[in-house]
Amino acid sequence: MKRALPFLLLALTACGSGGIDGLQTFTYPAGDHRSGSLVYAETPPAGGPHNAVWQNCGVYSSALYNEYAVHSLEHGAVWVTYRPDLDAAGLDTLKKLVDGRPYTLLSPYEGLDTPVAISAWGAQLKVEKADDARLKAFLDKYEQGATAPERGAACSGGYSGTR
Repeated sequence: MKRALPFLLLALTACGSGGIDGLQTFTYPAGDHRSGSLVYAETPPAGGPHNAVWQNCGVYSSALYNEYAVHSLEHGAVWVTYRPDLDAAGLDTLKKLVDGRPYTLLSPYEGLDTPVAISAWGAQLKVEKADDARLKAFLDKYEQGATAPERGAACSGGYSGTR
């Protein structure tokens, strides 16, 4: 039994963190539609008040408005953000990560404290490298995941502009 205990503790720890090392989670009420520029607790935001219009999912070469992107998170989208100075190979890796995934946003984001951040409603992970395997694990767990208050709502037909 003594040999099984460390394995059991490791398994319980992995389950409690969602199995993704470094994952942060937050709690936000849904449906809080507001106009104008909003202030968020996280950078980039991972939930909270947002514009009544959502951001169309897709790959963007310019920064997005937080207020539209957060509404997409409420619909079950995952937002992959990266520092604007990320190298071409890293950006290509991120584009491949989201390719064929209809509920994703990819955009540069000024002021990130790590090269890449991935956010869903109530969850966020920050990583140093675009090829970090945890990014795919996060995407697999949170794209149209159970934490999205309006899972299955549109990720098209909304706002398609950038800042």
